[in-house]
Amino acid sequence: MSADVVGYSRLMAADEAGTFAQLKAHRRELIEPKTAEHHGRVVKLMGDGTLMEFSSVVDAINFAVEVQQAMVERNDGIPEDRKIRYRVGINLGEIIVDGEDIYGDGVNIAARLEGLAEPGGIFISGKVYEEVRNKLPTAFEDLGEQEVKNIPEPVRVYRWTDAAVDPMPNSAGTEEALALPDKPSIAVLAFTNMSGDAEQEYFSDGITEDIITELSRFRSLFVIARNSSFHYKGQSPKVRDVGRELGVQYVVEGSVRKAGNRVRVTAQLVEAASGNHIWAERYDRDLTDIFAVQDEITQMVVSNLAGGVEGATLERAKQKSTESLAAHDYVLRGDKDYWEHTEDGVVRSRRAYLKAIELDPDYARAHAGLALTYISDWGYLWGEDPDGDLDRAFECAQNAVALDDAENRAHLVLGCVQAFRRDYARGRASLERAVALNPNDAHVLAGLPYSFQLIGDCDAGIEMGEKALRLNPHRPSWYVIFLAEAYFTARRYEDAIATFESATDELPDTAVFLAASYAQFGEIDDARALMDDYLGSAGPEPWWLNVPDSTPAVNNDQTGLLRYMAYMYPYKNSDDLDHLLDGIRKAGLKD
Repeated sequence: MSADVVGYSRLMAADEAGTFAQLKAHRRELIEPKTAEHHGRVVKLMGDGTLMEFSSVVDAINFAVEVQQAMVERNDGIPEDRKIRYRVGINLGEIIVDGEDIYGDGVNIAARLEGLAEPGGIFISGKVYEEVRNKLPTAFEDLGEQEVKNIPEPVRVYRWTDAAVDPMPNSAGTEEALALPDKPSIAVLAFTNMSGDAEQEYFSDGITEDIITELSRFRSLFVIARNSSFHYKGQSPKVRDVGRELGVQYVVEGSVRKAGNRVRVTAQLVEAASGNHIWAERYDRDLTDIFAVQDEITQMVVSNLAGGVEGATLERAKQKSTESLAAHDYVLRGDKDYWEHTEDGVVRSRRAYLKAIELDPDYARAHAGLALTYISDWGYLWGEDPDGDLDRAFECAQNAVALDDAENRAHLVLGCVQAFRRDYARGRASLERAVALNPNDAHVLAGLPYSFQLIGDCDAGIEMGEKALRLNPHRPSWYVIFLAEAYFTARRYEDAIATFESATDELPDTAVFLAASYAQFGEIDDARALMDDYLGSAGPEPWWLNVPDSTPAVNNDQTGLLRYMAYMYPYKNSDDLDHLLDGIRKAGLKD
Protein backbone atom coordinates (compact mmCIF):
# COMPACT_ATOMS: atom_id res chain seq x y z
CA MET A 1 0.00 0.00 0.00
CA SER A 2 1.31 3.45 -0.99
CA ALA A 3 -0.11 6.64 0.48
CA ASP A 4 0.78 10.32 0.47
CA VAL A 5 -0.52 13.69 1.59
CA VAL A 6 -2.26 15.72 -1.10
CA GLY A 7 -0.79 19.21 -1.52
CA TYR A 8 2.03 18.55 0.96
CA SER A 9 4.37 21.22 -0.47
CA ARG A 10 1.62 23.85 -0.33
CA LEU A 11 0.72 22.94 3.27
CA MET A 12 4.36 23.06 4.39
CA ALA A 13 4.95 26.38 2.64
CA ALA A 14 1.93 27.91 4.36
CA ASP A 15 2.66 26.56 7.88
CA GLU A 16 5.59 24.20 8.19
CA ALA A 17 5.47 23.75 11.97
CA GLY A 18 1.69 23.36 12.12
CA THR A 19 1.56 20.89 9.24
CA PHE A 20 4.35 18.79 10.75
CA ALA A 21 2.57 18.73 14.11
CA GLN A 22 -0.69 17.63 12.47
CA LEU A 23 1.04 14.82 10.58
CA LYS A 24 2.73 13.56 13.74
CA ALA A 25 -0.60 13.56 15.56
CA HIS A 26 -2.37 11.65 12.78
CA ARG A 27 0.40 9.04 12.71
CA ARG A 28 0.48 8.64 16.48
CA GLU A 29 -3.26 8.69 17.17
CA LEU A 30 -4.66 7.03 14.03
CA ILE A 31 -2.25 5.41 11.62
CA GLU A 32 0.00 3.56 14.06
CA PRO A 33 -2.90 2.00 16.06
CA LYS A 34 -4.72 1.02 12.84
CA THR A 35 -1.50 -0.48 11.45
CA ALA A 36 -1.18 -2.73 14.49
CA GLU A 37 -4.88 -3.61 14.44
CA HIS A 38 -4.72 -4.77 10.83
CA HIS A 39 -1.34 -6.51 11.04
CA GLY A 40 0.46 -4.12 8.72
CA ARG A 41 4.07 -2.97 8.62
CA VAL A 42 5.41 0.47 7.71
CA VAL A 43 8.24 -0.23 5.28
CA LYS A 44 9.39 3.37 5.06
CA LEU A 45 8.30 6.98 5.43
CA MET A 46 9.29 9.40 2.65
CA GLY A 47 8.39 12.92 3.77
CA ASP A 48 4.69 13.01 3.01
CA GLY A 49 4.63 9.44 1.63
CA THR A 50 4.26 6.05 3.27
CA LEU A 51 4.92 2.55 1.94
CA MET A 52 3.31 -0.33 3.86
CA GLU A 53 2.83 -4.07 3.41
CA PHE A 54 0.10 -6.39 4.66
CA SER A 55 -0.15 -10.16 4.64
CA SER A 56 -3.84 -9.93 3.66
CA VAL A 57 -5.59 -7.77 1.08
CA VAL A 58 -8.64 -7.71 3.36
CA ASP A 59 -6.51 -6.18 6.12
CA ALA A 60 -5.07 -3.64 3.67
CA ILE A 61 -8.52 -2.57 2.44
CA ASN A 62 -9.98 -2.35 5.94
CA PHE A 63 -7.00 -0.31 7.13
CA ALA A 64 -7.27 2.14 4.23
CA VAL A 65 -11.04 2.55 4.51
CA GLU A 66 -10.98 3.11 8.27
CA VAL A 67 -8.17 5.65 8.02
CA GLN A 68 -9.91 7.60 5.24
CA GLN A 69 -13.22 7.60 7.12
CA ALA A 70 -11.49 8.74 10.31
CA MET A 71 -9.71 11.55 8.46
CA VAL A 72 -13.07 13.03 7.43
CA GLU A 73 -13.93 13.39 11.13
CA ARG A 74 -10.46 14.61 12.10
CA ASN A 75 -10.63 17.35 9.42
CA ASP A 76 -14.02 18.56 10.65
CA GLY A 77 -13.79 22.20 11.66
CA ILE A 78 -10.31 22.72 10.17
CA PRO A 79 -10.04 25.50 7.55
CA GLU A 80 -10.27 24.17 4.02
CA ASP A 81 -6.73 25.17 3.07
CA ARG A 82 -5.24 23.48 6.19
CA LYS A 83 -6.95 20.07 5.96
CA ILE A 84 -4.69 17.04 5.54
CA ARG A 85 -6.01 14.49 3.07
CA TYR A 86 -4.45 11.20 2.09
CA ARG A 87 -4.72 9.31 -1.16
CA VAL A 88 -4.05 5.58 -1.24
CA GLY A 89 -3.07 2.95 -3.82
CA ILE A 90 -3.16 -0.80 -3.09
CA ASN A 91 -1.76 -3.62 -5.22
CA LEU A 92 -1.24 -7.36 -4.83
CA GLY A 93 1.91 -8.73 -6.41
CA GLU A 94 5.39 -10.17 -6.17
CA ILE A 95 7.99 -8.08 -4.34
CA ILE A 96 11.75 -8.16 -3.81
CA VAL A 97 12.79 -8.00 -0.14
CA ASP A 98 16.08 -6.25 0.65
CA GLY A 99 16.56 -6.02 4.40
CA GLU A 100 13.66 -3.95 5.68
CA ASP A 101 12.88 -2.49 2.24
CA ILE A 102 10.79 -3.90 -0.63
CA TYR A 103 11.00 -3.32 -4.39
CA GLY A 104 9.53 -4.53 -7.69
CA ASP A 105 6.59 -3.92 -10.01
CA GLY A 106 4.18 -4.89 -7.23
CA VAL A 107 5.38 -1.87 -5.27
CA ASN A 108 5.60 0.41 -8.31
CA ILE A 109 1.99 -0.26 -9.33
CA ALA A 110 0.76 0.61 -5.82
CA ALA A 111 2.62 3.92 -6.09
CA ARG A 112 1.11 4.65 -9.50
CA LEU A 113 -2.41 3.87 -8.23
CA GLU A 114 -1.86 6.25 -5.34
CA GLY A 115 -0.89 8.96 -7.83
CA LEU A 116 -4.17 8.45 -9.72
CA ALA A 117 -6.37 8.56 -6.60
CA GLU A 118 -8.33 11.65 -5.60
CA PRO A 119 -7.94 13.33 -2.17
CA GLY A 120 -9.53 11.07 0.42
CA GLY A 121 -9.74 8.23 -2.10
CA ILE A 122 -8.50 4.67 -2.49
CA PHE A 123 -7.55 3.09 -5.82
CA ILE A 124 -6.91 -0.65 -6.03
CA SER A 125 -5.66 -2.92 -8.80
CA GLY A 126 -7.72 -5.59 -10.51
CA LYS A 127 -5.79 -8.28 -8.63
CA VAL A 128 -6.83 -6.77 -5.30
CA TYR A 129 -10.44 -6.43 -6.42
CA GLU A 130 -10.65 -10.09 -7.44
CA GLU A 131 -9.53 -11.07 -3.94
CA VAL A 132 -11.94 -8.86 -1.97
CA ARG A 133 -15.07 -8.47 -4.08
CA ASN A 134 -16.95 -11.29 -2.35
CA LYS A 135 -15.35 -10.83 1.07
CA LEU A 136 -16.11 -7.22 1.96
CA PRO A 137 -19.18 -4.98 1.77
CA THR A 138 -16.93 -2.17 0.52
CA ALA A 139 -18.00 -0.96 -2.93
CA PHE A 140 -15.61 -0.24 -5.81
CA GLU A 141 -16.17 1.26 -9.26
CA ASP A 142 -14.42 -0.24 -12.29
CA LEU A 143 -12.40 2.47 -14.06
CA GLY A 144 -11.12 0.12 -16.75
CA GLU A 145 -7.55 -0.40 -17.85
CA GLN A 146 -5.19 2.52 -17.28
CA GLU A 147 -1.75 3.21 -18.74
CA VAL A 148 0.61 3.94 -15.84
CA LYS A 149 4.13 5.29 -15.87
CA ASN A 150 6.99 2.79 -16.31
CA ILE A 151 4.63 -0.24 -16.27
CA PRO A 152 4.58 -1.94 -19.71
CA GLU A 153 1.06 -3.40 -19.50
CA PRO A 154 -2.16 -1.49 -18.67
CA VAL A 155 -3.43 -1.93 -15.11
CA ARG A 156 -7.09 -2.57 -14.29
CA VAL A 157 -8.10 0.06 -11.74
CA TYR A 158 -10.99 0.21 -9.25
CA ARG A 159 -12.03 3.20 -7.13
CA TRP A 160 -13.52 3.05 -3.63
CA THR A 161 -16.99 4.54 -4.05
CA ASP A 162 -17.97 5.02 -0.40
CA ALA A 163 -15.47 7.86 -0.03
CA ALA A 164 -16.53 11.27 1.20
CA VAL A 165 -13.92 12.72 -1.11
CA ASP A 166 -13.21 16.13 -2.52
CA PRO A 167 -13.19 16.81 -6.24
CA MET A 168 -9.94 16.14 -8.04
CA PRO A 169 -7.57 19.09 -7.56
CA ASN A 170 -8.19 21.73 -10.19
CA SER A 171 -4.52 21.92 -11.08
CA ALA A 172 -5.14 21.38 -14.76
CA GLY A 173 -8.11 23.67 -15.16
CA THR A 174 -10.88 21.05 -15.18
CA GLU A 175 -13.48 19.95 -12.64
CA GLU A 176 -14.16 16.32 -11.82
CA ALA A 177 -17.94 16.87 -11.98
CA LEU A 178 -18.38 17.81 -15.61
CA ALA A 179 -21.29 20.11 -16.36
CA LEU A 180 -23.07 19.87 -19.69
CA PRO A 181 -21.89 22.48 -22.22
CA ASP A 182 -24.30 25.12 -23.50
CA LYS A 183 -24.36 23.52 -26.96
CA PRO A 184 -25.17 20.00 -28.22
CA SER A 185 -22.41 17.74 -26.90
CA ILE A 186 -21.41 14.32 -28.17
CA ALA A 187 -18.93 11.48 -27.67
CA VAL A 188 -18.19 8.97 -30.43
CA LEU A 189 -17.12 5.67 -28.86
CA ALA A 190 -14.54 3.49 -30.61
CA PHE A 191 -16.33 1.44 -33.26
CA THR A 192 -16.01 -2.27 -32.52
CA ASN A 193 -13.81 -4.30 -34.86
CA MET A 194 -16.01 -7.24 -35.93
CA SER A 195 -13.58 -8.57 -38.55
CA GLY A 196 -12.16 -11.34 -36.37
CA ASP A 197 -8.65 -10.04 -37.05
CA ALA A 198 -6.93 -7.95 -34.40
CA GLU A 199 -4.64 -6.53 -37.07
CA GLN A 200 -7.67 -4.68 -38.49
CA GLU A 201 -8.18 -2.77 -35.23
CA TYR A 202 -6.48 0.32 -36.63
CA PHE A 203 -9.03 0.39 -39.50
CA SER A 204 -12.11 0.57 -37.25
CA ASP A 205 -10.28 3.05 -35.01
CA GLY A 206 -9.49 5.18 -38.05
CA ILE A 207 -13.12 5.29 -39.14
CA THR A 208 -14.12 6.42 -35.66
CA GLU A 209 -11.44 9.09 -35.54
CA ASP A 210 -12.42 10.48 -38.94
CA ILE A 211 -16.05 10.80 -37.79
CA ILE A 212 -14.89 12.60 -34.64
CA THR A 213 -12.76 14.94 -36.76
CA GLU A 214 -15.62 15.81 -39.11
CA LEU A 215 -18.05 16.43 -36.25
CA SER A 216 -15.44 18.61 -34.54
CA ARG A 217 -15.50 21.07 -37.44
CA PHE A 218 -18.96 22.28 -36.37
CA ARG A 219 -18.55 25.29 -34.08
CA SER A 220 -22.05 24.74 -32.69
CA LEU A 221 -21.11 21.27 -31.37
CA PHE A 222 -19.04 20.22 -28.38
CA VAL A 223 -17.22 17.02 -29.37
CA ILE A 224 -15.22 14.88 -26.94
CA ALA A 225 -11.72 14.03 -28.15
CA ARG A 226 -10.57 10.63 -29.36
CA ASN A 227 -8.55 9.66 -26.28
CA SER A 228 -11.49 10.06 -23.93
CA SER A 229 -13.95 8.35 -26.27
CA PHE A 230 -11.47 5.47 -26.69
CA HIS A 231 -11.10 5.19 -22.91
CA TYR A 232 -14.10 2.83 -23.02
CA LYS A 233 -12.69 0.64 -25.76
CA GLY A 234 -12.95 -3.07 -24.96
CA GLN A 235 -15.57 -2.40 -22.29
CA SER A 236 -19.36 -2.47 -22.36
CA PRO A 237 -20.18 0.81 -20.63
CA LYS A 238 -23.69 2.02 -19.97
CA VAL A 239 -24.48 4.99 -22.17
CA ARG A 240 -25.78 6.89 -19.13
CA ASP A 241 -22.41 6.42 -17.41
CA VAL A 242 -20.53 7.63 -20.48
CA GLY A 243 -22.72 10.72 -20.66
CA ARG A 244 -22.18 11.48 -16.97
CA GLU A 245 -18.43 10.84 -16.93
CA LEU A 246 -17.69 12.81 -20.10
CA GLY A 247 -20.37 15.46 -19.61
CA VAL A 248 -22.22 14.95 -22.90
CA GLN A 249 -25.83 14.71 -24.06
CA TYR A 250 -25.32 12.22 -26.90
CA VAL A 251 -23.25 9.12 -27.61
CA VAL A 252 -22.50 7.46 -30.95
CA GLU A 253 -21.74 3.72 -31.02
CA GLY A 254 -20.95 1.47 -33.95
CA SER A 255 -19.10 -1.49 -35.42
CA VAL A 256 -17.01 -2.31 -38.50
CA ARG A 257 -16.71 -5.63 -40.30
CA LYS A 258 -14.15 -5.75 -43.11
CA ALA A 259 -14.06 -8.82 -45.36
CA GLY A 260 -12.29 -8.87 -48.69
CA ASN A 261 -13.34 -5.84 -50.68
CA ARG A 262 -16.54 -5.32 -48.71
CA VAL A 263 -17.18 -3.47 -45.47
CA ARG A 264 -20.20 -3.32 -43.18
CA VAL A 265 -20.52 -0.35 -40.84
CA THR A 266 -23.27 0.08 -38.27
CA ALA A 267 -23.86 3.29 -36.32
CA GLN A 268 -26.39 4.53 -33.80
CA LEU A 269 -26.99 7.81 -32.02
CA VAL A 270 -28.20 7.54 -28.41
CA GLU A 271 -29.45 10.17 -25.96
CA ALA A 272 -27.25 9.58 -22.91
CA ALA A 273 -29.62 10.58 -20.10
CA SER A 274 -32.59 8.48 -21.27
CA GLY A 275 -30.82 5.76 -23.28
CA ASN A 276 -33.25 6.40 -26.15
CA HIS A 277 -32.04 5.57 -29.66
CA ILE A 278 -32.47 8.60 -31.90
CA TRP A 279 -31.08 7.15 -35.13
CA ALA A 280 -29.46 3.93 -36.36
CA GLU A 281 -28.27 2.71 -39.75
CA ARG A 282 -26.30 -0.11 -41.37
CA TYR A 283 -24.08 0.37 -44.44
CA ASP A 284 -22.97 -2.49 -46.70
CA ARG A 285 -20.54 -1.07 -49.24
CA ASP A 286 -17.40 -1.64 -51.25
CA LEU A 287 -14.26 -0.60 -49.39
CA THR A 288 -13.74 2.18 -51.92
CA ASP A 289 -16.94 3.81 -50.60
CA ILE A 290 -15.73 4.04 -46.99
CA PHE A 291 -15.15 7.81 -47.18
CA ALA A 292 -18.72 8.32 -48.36
CA VAL A 293 -19.97 6.15 -45.48
CA GLN A 294 -18.07 8.32 -42.99
CA ASP A 295 -19.62 11.45 -44.47
CA GLU A 296 -23.12 9.94 -44.39
CA ILE A 297 -22.78 8.94 -40.74
CA THR A 298 -21.55 12.41 -39.83
CA GLN A 299 -24.39 14.07 -41.73
CA MET A 300 -27.04 11.85 -40.14
CA VAL A 301 -25.67 12.42 -36.64
CA VAL A 302 -25.63 16.19 -37.12
CA SER A 303 -29.07 16.23 -38.69
CA ASN A 304 -30.59 14.35 -35.75
CA LEU A 305 -29.02 16.37 -32.93
CA ALA A 306 -31.26 18.72 -31.00
CA GLY A 307 -30.38 22.37 -30.65
CA GLY A 308 -30.29 23.64 -34.20
CA VAL A 309 -26.82 22.69 -35.33
CA GLU A 310 -25.49 25.04 -37.97
CA GLY A 311 -25.36 23.52 -41.42
CA ALA A 312 -27.34 20.34 -40.90
CA THR A 313 -26.52 19.40 -44.48
CA LEU A 314 -22.90 18.43 -44.19
CA GLU A 315 -20.48 20.01 -46.59
CA ARG A 316 -16.94 18.91 -45.92
CA ALA A 317 -14.93 21.89 -44.75
CA LYS A 318 -11.83 20.41 -46.29
CA GLN A 319 -11.10 19.26 -49.80
CA LYS A 320 -11.36 15.56 -50.46
CA SER A 321 -8.27 14.30 -48.62
CA THR A 322 -7.53 11.35 -50.86
CA GLU A 323 -9.31 8.93 -53.10
CA SER A 324 -6.73 6.24 -52.39
CA LEU A 325 -7.99 3.90 -49.69
CA ALA A 326 -4.52 2.34 -49.55
CA ALA A 327 -2.90 5.74 -48.86
CA HIS A 328 -5.49 6.46 -46.18
CA ASP A 329 -4.76 3.04 -44.67
CA TYR A 330 -1.04 3.86 -44.41
CA VAL A 331 -1.81 7.21 -42.73
CA LEU A 332 -3.91 5.41 -40.11
CA ARG A 333 -0.99 3.06 -39.44
CA GLY A 334 1.39 6.02 -39.28
CA ASP A 335 -0.81 7.87 -36.79
CA LYS A 336 -1.00 4.80 -34.56
CA ASP A 337 2.78 4.36 -34.53
CA TYR A 338 3.59 8.06 -34.11
CA TRP A 339 1.52 8.51 -30.96
CA GLU A 340 3.59 5.87 -29.20
CA HIS A 341 6.02 8.78 -28.68
CA THR A 342 9.04 6.50 -29.02
CA GLU A 343 11.99 6.69 -31.40
CA ASP A 344 11.09 3.34 -32.93
CA GLY A 345 7.45 4.39 -33.29
CA VAL A 346 8.49 7.56 -35.13
CA VAL A 347 10.67 5.54 -37.52
CA ARG A 348 7.76 3.20 -38.32
CA SER A 349 5.31 6.07 -38.72
CA ARG A 350 7.65 7.84 -41.15
CA ARG A 351 7.78 4.74 -43.33
CA ALA A 352 3.98 4.62 -43.37
CA TYR A 353 3.56 8.33 -44.23
CA LEU A 354 6.14 8.06 -47.02
CA LYS A 355 4.29 5.06 -48.43
CA ALA A 356 1.04 7.03 -48.34
CA ILE A 357 2.70 9.90 -50.21
CA GLU A 358 4.07 7.45 -52.77
CA LEU A 359 0.52 6.22 -53.40
CA ASP A 360 -0.99 9.73 -53.40
CA PRO A 361 1.54 12.60 -53.63
CA ASP A 362 -1.25 15.16 -53.02
CA TYR A 363 -2.40 13.70 -49.68
CA ALA A 364 -1.99 16.66 -47.29
CA ARG A 365 -2.59 14.66 -44.12
CA ALA A 366 0.33 12.36 -44.97
CA HIS A 367 2.66 15.33 -45.51
CA ALA A 368 1.58 16.82 -42.16
CA GLY A 369 2.26 13.51 -40.42
CA LEU A 370 5.68 13.29 -42.04
CA ALA A 371 6.47 16.80 -40.77
CA LEU A 372 5.66 15.68 -37.22
CA THR A 373 8.18 12.86 -37.42
CA TYR A 374 10.94 15.32 -38.35
CA ILE A 375 9.90 17.62 -35.48
CA SER A 376 10.33 14.68 -33.10
CA ASP A 377 13.79 13.94 -34.49
CA TRP A 378 14.72 17.61 -34.16
CA GLY A 379 13.35 18.02 -30.64
CA TYR A 380 14.67 14.80 -29.11
CA LEU A 381 17.92 14.78 -31.13
CA TRP A 382 17.14 11.33 -32.58
CA GLY A 383 18.59 12.15 -36.01
CA GLU A 384 22.14 12.88 -37.08
CA ASP A 385 21.25 16.31 -38.54
CA PRO A 386 18.90 18.26 -36.22
CA ASP A 387 19.04 21.48 -38.24
CA GLY A 388 18.24 19.49 -41.38
CA ASP A 389 15.35 17.74 -39.59
CA LEU A 390 13.78 21.10 -38.77
CA ASP A 391 14.20 22.23 -42.37
CA ARG A 392 12.57 19.01 -43.58
CA ALA A 393 9.68 19.49 -41.12
CA PHE A 394 9.17 23.02 -42.45
CA GLU A 395 9.14 21.84 -46.06
CA CYS A 396 6.66 19.04 -45.34
CA ALA A 397 4.34 21.34 -43.36
CA GLN A 398 4.40 23.92 -46.16
CA ASN A 399 3.56 21.21 -48.67
CA ALA A 400 0.63 20.01 -46.54
CA VAL A 401 -0.87 23.50 -46.25
CA ALA A 402 -0.37 24.16 -49.96
CA LEU A 403 -2.14 20.92 -50.85
CA ASP A 404 -5.08 21.47 -48.47
CA ASP A 405 -5.47 24.82 -46.74
CA ALA A 406 -8.37 23.39 -44.67
CA GLU A 407 -6.23 20.65 -43.02
CA ASN A 408 -6.09 22.11 -39.51
CA ARG A 409 -3.26 19.92 -38.18
CA ALA A 410 -1.08 20.95 -41.10
CA HIS A 411 -1.43 24.55 -39.91
CA LEU A 412 -0.60 23.46 -36.35
CA VAL A 413 2.59 21.73 -37.46
CA LEU A 414 3.56 24.68 -39.65
CA GLY A 415 2.96 27.10 -36.78
CA CYS A 416 5.11 25.05 -34.42
CA VAL A 417 7.98 24.91 -36.90
CA GLN A 418 7.71 28.64 -37.54
CA ALA A 419 7.95 29.28 -33.79
CA PHE A 420 10.99 27.00 -33.56
CA ARG A 421 12.54 29.01 -36.43
CA ARG A 422 11.76 32.24 -34.49
CA ASP A 423 9.26 33.41 -37.12
CA TYR A 424 6.81 34.29 -34.38
CA ALA A 425 4.29 36.42 -36.27
CA ARG A 426 3.73 33.84 -39.01
CA GLY A 427 3.74 31.09 -36.40
CA ARG A 428 0.91 32.75 -34.51
CA ALA A 429 -1.14 33.20 -37.69
CA SER A 430 -0.74 29.50 -38.55
CA LEU A 431 -1.69 28.38 -35.03
CA GLU A 432 -4.78 30.59 -34.98
CA ARG A 433 -5.77 29.24 -38.41
CA ALA A 434 -5.53 25.68 -37.02
CA VAL A 435 -7.98 26.55 -34.23
CA ALA A 436 -10.37 28.39 -36.55
CA LEU A 437 -10.60 25.38 -38.87
CA ASN A 438 -11.50 22.96 -36.06
CA PRO A 439 -12.26 24.54 -32.68
CA ASN A 440 -13.01 21.13 -31.10
CA ASP A 441 -9.73 19.42 -32.03
CA ALA A 442 -8.33 18.72 -28.56
CA HIS A 443 -4.97 17.54 -29.92
CA VAL A 444 -4.45 20.90 -31.61
CA LEU A 445 -5.61 22.86 -28.54
CA ALA A 446 -3.39 20.78 -26.24
CA GLY A 447 -0.32 21.55 -28.34
CA LEU A 448 -0.88 25.30 -28.21
CA PRO A 449 0.38 26.04 -24.64
CA TYR A 450 3.84 24.91 -25.75
CA SER A 451 3.84 26.99 -28.93
CA PHE A 452 2.12 30.05 -27.46
CA GLN A 453 4.60 30.28 -24.59
CA LEU A 454 7.33 30.50 -27.24
CA ILE A 455 5.62 33.33 -29.11
CA GLY A 456 5.04 35.28 -25.88
CA ASP A 457 1.34 34.73 -25.13
CA CYS A 458 1.11 32.22 -22.27
CA ASP A 459 -2.40 33.30 -21.28
CA ALA A 460 -3.85 32.38 -24.70
CA GLY A 461 -2.02 29.05 -24.66
CA ILE A 462 -3.24 28.25 -21.14
CA GLU A 463 -6.85 29.06 -22.09
CA MET A 464 -6.68 26.67 -25.04
CA GLY A 465 -4.86 23.99 -23.05
CA GLU A 466 -7.52 24.07 -20.35
CA LYS A 467 -10.25 23.74 -22.98
CA ALA A 468 -8.42 20.69 -24.36
CA LEU A 469 -8.64 19.02 -20.94
CA ARG A 470 -12.41 19.52 -20.88
CA LEU A 471 -12.74 18.09 -24.38
CA ASN A 472 -10.53 15.16 -23.41
CA PRO A 473 -11.04 14.15 -19.75
CA HIS A 474 -9.00 10.95 -20.30
CA ARG A 475 -6.15 12.79 -21.99
CA PRO A 476 -2.59 11.61 -22.58
CA SER A 477 0.13 12.99 -20.31
CA TRP A 478 1.56 15.38 -22.86
CA TYR A 479 -1.64 17.44 -22.63
CA VAL A 480 -0.97 18.33 -19.00
CA ILE A 481 2.82 18.57 -19.46
CA PHE A 482 2.53 21.25 -22.16
CA LEU A 483 -0.04 23.10 -20.03
CA ALA A 484 2.21 22.87 -16.97
CA GLU A 485 5.12 24.34 -18.94
CA ALA A 486 2.96 27.32 -19.88
CA TYR A 487 1.93 27.74 -16.22
CA PHE A 488 5.64 27.84 -15.31
CA THR A 489 6.47 30.38 -18.01
CA ALA A 490 3.53 32.48 -16.76
CA ARG A 491 5.10 32.32 -13.24
CA ARG A 492 2.14 30.29 -11.90
CA TYR A 493 4.37 27.87 -10.00
CA GLU A 494 1.78 26.15 -7.81
CA ASP A 495 -0.36 25.38 -10.85
CA ALA A 496 2.72 24.18 -12.71
CA ILE A 497 3.83 21.83 -9.92
CA ALA A 498 0.38 20.34 -9.36
CA THR A 499 -0.19 19.87 -13.09
CA PHE A 500 3.23 18.29 -13.73
CA GLU A 501 2.63 15.88 -10.85
CA SER A 502 -0.77 14.86 -12.24
CA ALA A 503 0.91 13.42 -15.36
CA THR A 504 1.25 9.62 -15.43
CA ASP A 505 4.14 9.72 -17.89
CA GLU A 506 6.98 12.07 -18.79
CA LEU A 507 8.61 13.70 -21.78
CA PRO A 508 12.41 14.02 -21.82
CA ASP A 509 12.40 17.53 -20.32
CA THR A 510 9.51 17.14 -17.83
CA ALA A 511 11.72 16.61 -14.78
CA VAL A 512 13.80 19.67 -15.69
CA PHE A 513 10.73 21.92 -15.81
CA LEU A 514 9.34 20.44 -12.60
CA ALA A 515 12.66 20.98 -10.80
CA ALA A 516 12.74 24.57 -12.08
CA SER A 517 9.14 25.05 -10.89
CA TYR A 518 10.00 23.85 -7.39
CA ALA A 519 13.11 26.04 -7.35
CA GLN A 520 11.30 29.22 -8.41
CA PHE A 521 8.56 28.42 -5.86
CA GLY A 522 11.19 28.26 -3.12
CA GLU A 523 11.16 24.48 -2.58
CA ILE A 524 14.91 24.17 -3.14
CA ASP A 525 15.36 20.75 -1.49
CA ASP A 526 12.66 19.16 -3.65
CA ALA A 527 14.09 20.89 -6.73
CA ARG A 528 17.61 19.63 -6.11
CA ALA A 529 16.45 16.10 -5.34
CA LEU A 530 14.61 16.00 -8.67
CA MET A 531 17.54 17.43 -10.57
CA ASP A 532 19.99 15.00 -8.96
CA ASP A 533 17.76 12.05 -9.91
CA TYR A 534 17.40 13.34 -13.47
CA LEU A 535 21.10 13.91 -14.00
CA GLY A 536 21.91 10.56 -12.40
CA SER A 537 19.56 8.74 -14.78
CA ALA A 538 21.11 10.41 -17.84
CA GLY A 539 24.36 8.44 -17.61
CA PRO A 540 27.90 9.56 -18.53
CA GLU A 541 26.94 10.54 -22.09
CA PRO A 542 23.51 12.19 -21.82
CA TRP A 543 21.43 12.51 -24.95
CA TRP A 544 21.47 16.33 -24.92
CA LEU A 545 25.15 16.35 -25.93
CA ASN A 546 23.97 16.18 -29.54
CA VAL A 547 22.70 19.77 -29.65
CA PRO A 548 23.76 21.14 -33.07
CA ASP A 549 26.71 23.50 -33.33
CA SER A 550 24.43 26.23 -34.68
CA THR A 551 22.81 26.58 -31.21
CA PRO A 552 24.31 29.51 -29.26
CA ALA A 553 26.20 28.65 -26.08
CA VAL A 554 24.64 29.56 -22.73
CA ASN A 555 27.14 31.23 -20.37
CA ASN A 556 29.97 29.34 -22.08
CA ASP A 557 28.04 26.07 -21.74
CA GLN A 558 28.79 24.53 -25.13
CA THR A 559 27.17 21.09 -24.84
CA GLY A 560 25.16 20.82 -21.64
CA LEU A 561 21.57 20.74 -20.50
CA LEU A 562 21.19 24.53 -20.30
CA ARG A 563 22.16 24.81 -23.95
CA TYR A 564 19.68 22.08 -24.90
CA MET A 565 16.84 23.87 -23.10
CA ALA A 566 17.70 27.09 -24.95
CA TYR A 567 17.61 25.04 -28.17
CA MET A 568 14.28 23.36 -27.44
CA TYR A 569 12.59 26.52 -26.07
CA PRO A 570 13.46 29.43 -28.40
CA TYR A 571 11.35 32.00 -26.53
CA LYS A 572 10.47 35.28 -28.21
CA ASN A 573 10.88 37.04 -24.87
CA SER A 574 14.44 36.66 -23.60
CA ASP A 575 13.17 37.11 -20.03
CA ASP A 576 11.28 33.83 -20.33
CA LEU A 577 14.43 31.92 -21.27
CA ASP A 578 16.40 33.61 -18.48
CA HIS A 579 13.62 32.67 -16.05
CA LEU A 580 13.78 29.00 -17.10
CA LEU A 581 17.57 28.79 -16.96
CA ASP A 582 17.61 30.58 -13.60
CA GLY A 583 15.19 27.97 -12.20
CA ILE A 584 17.38 25.15 -13.50
CA ARG A 585 20.47 26.69 -11.88
CA LYS A 586 18.64 27.14 -8.58
CA ALA A 587 17.76 23.44 -8.79
CA GLY A 588 21.46 22.66 -8.64
CA LEU A 589 22.67 22.56 -12.23
CA LYS A 590 25.87 24.52 -12.80
CA ASP A 591 26.90 26.08 -16.10
